[in-house]
Amino acid sequence: MSKNLHIDHLVYATSDLASAVADIESRFGVAPTPGGAHLGLGTFNALLGLGPRTYLEIIGPDPAQPTPIAPRPFGIDDLASPKLVAWCASPQRALGDVVNAARESGFDPGDVRSMSRQRPDGVMLEWELTLAPLPIPEGGVLPFFIDWGRTIHPTESLATGGTLVTLDLFHPQPRTIDLMLSAVSDSALLGDDQVNITLNYDDEAKLSATIMTAHGLVTLG
Repeated sequence: MSKNLHIDHLVYATSDLASAVADIESRFGVAPTPGGAHLGLGTFNALLGLGPRTYLEIIGPDPAQPTPIAPRPFGIDDLASPKLVAWCASPQRALGDVVNAARESGFDPGDVRSMSRQRPDGVMLEWELTLAPLPIPEGGVLPFFIDWGRTIHPTESLATGGTLVTLDLFHPQPRTIDLMLSAVSDSALLGDDQVNITLNYDDEAKLSATIMTAHGLVTLG
């Protein structure tokens, strides 16, 4: 399957951020960079570059924040073990237009909302993204979307842990998912940043990413 969707980042969620970060460092041979707190959501993240303007986000509970009123995003509160739960695309169209196209095709990525976080070095990052309510639509096989605007992309300050080779999507109705992805795809990708996205049949909706690292191929699922 060839879709013109730039993968901005993969979301690897965990109920124990420190443990997951240590495991990723061991497997990739590179330490993820501390990201920052998402105030009000009760989460903190760490990031690792996976190529030009693509990164891995490891996200889990932030012990420095009180337990949020609403469930933490990405089903973090219910995870028994770390899991690749979602992926985010960075479209060339305005987010509002992408949301409309997605809804017309039959899936709702959520309303566009403004977000921000402060890096440990004090730099404030601000962006817009779509965030659908829980449970994650279609098991995370369908993306959510982000627009970094004028903010410097996170990969500009990240250690590179490897290169994303393939993102494998599994779903009981792959043809339906294919049509939905076609509706939100760009006419073409800018630059040579095409990552192979495959769509496969499976009884369970799930994600799997293959990454070339200094330790060889690493699979996250």
